[in-house]
Amino acid sequence: MAKEISGYLKLQIRGGQANPSPPVGPALGSKGLNIMDFCKQFNARTQEKQGQVLPVLITIYTDKTFDFVIKTPPAAVMVLEASKKKKGSAEPNRNKVGSITWDQVKTIAETKMPDLNAFEVTSAMKMVAGTARSMGIRVTGTAPWNN
Repeated sequence: MAKEISGYLKLQIRGGQANPSPPVGPALGSKGLNIMDFCKQFNARTQEKQGQVLPVLITIYTDKTFDFVIKTPPAAVMVLEASKKKKGSAEPNRNKVGSITWDQVKTIAETKMPDLNAFEVTSAMKMVAGTARSMGIRVTGTAPWNN
């Protein structure tokens, strides 16, 4: 018989670096979950993604057990890594802080494909390009669908 779901919890944690300090500890503690058990499982499953920001969706059951699904890193974080910038522009419509190529956009889109609501890579590329544009990062070159 399936367990009864009590709720969900979304967190963003660096891969391999989950510990009981805030924000992880208080978020899990308030739901009555075993904090150290989660940290050990999360760190074990994210060893190969050390240091990357990873969204995690935790399903909490009524018997205080949990399951979690690790998603791909946020598109904004990947765009910043590709452009080698620490943060986006304060005024993205006026000040552009960096640029990335369409090849980098395609790589990011292919990585994010399982978590996006797109069926084709070109649609995913348009989403990633829009994220970059809203951060003040210019996408250089001609778009592949304009050729």
